[in-house]
Amino acid sequence: EIQVVESGGGLVQAGGSLRLSCAASGFTFDDFAIAWFRQAPGKEREGVSCTSSSTGNTYYADSVKGRFTIASDNAKNMVYLQMNSLKPEDTASYYCAAGQCNAWIGIADMDYWGKGTLVTVSS
Repeated sequence: EIQVVESGGGLVQAGGSLRLSCAASGFTFDDFAIAWFRQAPGKEREGVSCTSSSTGNTYYADSVKGRFTIASDNAKNMVYLQMNSLKPEDTASYYCAAGQCNAWIGIADMDYWGKGTLVTVSS
């Protein structure tokens, strides 16, 4: 069974850092790329970042470039999202997904989704 499970969310002050983890099972990163999405209350889900082991491509949304870093550990089947210089507007539920990694980080390109982990950034 293919699964992706997020962890690492929590409450952090503005300017702080947090690292999210995505544990993948039932597939390898040669089969699927991994992406991070987020959804704030009352807003649409948006792509944050994605990485593909098969193509070597990594993409970020403009809103997080220079602050967030995605990294994969293929041996552990884990993908991490290091989030630095967090802002209140980064507050959202963050979702890990498996699918295809394209520059637009599209919801429709994802095949499998986790249940999300909540990140709250206080001002």
